[in-house]
Amino acid sequence: MKLSAFDYKLPDKYLAQHPSAERDECKLMLLNRKEETIEHLVFKDIIDFYDEGDVIVLNNTKVFPARLFGNKEKTGARIEVFLLRELNQDQRLWDVLVDPARKIRIGNKLYFGEDESLVAEVIDNTTSRGRTLRFLFDGPYEEFRGKLEQLGETPLPKYINRPVEPQDKERFQTIYAKNEGAVAAPTAGLHFSKHLLKKLEIKGVLLPEITLHIGLGTFSPVDVEDLSKHKMDSEELKINQNSADIINNALKNKKKDMCCWNNSNERLRKFCFFIWNFKYL
Repeated sequence: MKLSAFDYKLPDKYLAQHPSAERDECKLMLLNRKEETIEHLVFKDIIDFYDEGDVIVLNNTKVFPARLFGNKEKTGARIEVFLLRELNQDQRLWDVLVDPARKIRIGNKLYFGEDESLVAEVIDNTTSRGRTLRFLFDGPYEEFRGKLEQLGETPLPKYINRPVEPQDKERFQTIYAKNEGAVAAPTAGLHFSKHLLKKLEIKGVLLPEITLHIGLGTFSPVDVEDLSKHKMDSEELKINQNSADIINNALKNKKKDMCCWNNSNERLRKFCFFIWNFKYL
């Protein structure tokens, strides 16, 4: 399969730079495979396509403000630091990406905040852009995470060409986000409102939750023509037995099921079938 087979031109005017005023009033396109028709709706209309016993799987991962901007010691060069994952809580070690990477070497220190109240030292090179940072912070861990929260920005999708705004922190988070660990939101789930979820529950639609921490791969472009050579980044998936049972029962009874994030239903089905038969996580 070739990358060029998926090329199409989408004019910039069709790329929204801000979300709709209400979460569940964004546009929804319905492709009717049976009748081969296209219909334009709003997202809250999905309730009309689900019945009692059907399943919508919600990804309760929570986005943390993973993008920091600091200055390199001595030169003052502006450096972007993208937090990927925490390696060691006690030592304040983080796996990160830096840009521009060519300027950052082992032993360099980076200063964050106008008052330079947060300092990090580069202790290892992991990839061409990857580095391991040790944050030099003497306070308790809760204060350290609070400082990251204060200085960090919400990573916006590449197609949003505007600066980060204060409301992005809330709007680029699902209303059911619980478990922190994602660098980007499961975007399909952003359109569920509390009112819509309640209406689905009243109708008898089941809403099991899983946790899939979306990683940096969601921002990585596909830069090879032969898609079989594209390297996929791994992501952490957690699902409890109760959610697996709900999903498997729906599949067994041929109910409709939908996963509200940008990963395939097939991956989840295989995973649920595994823990259904072996009864552990």
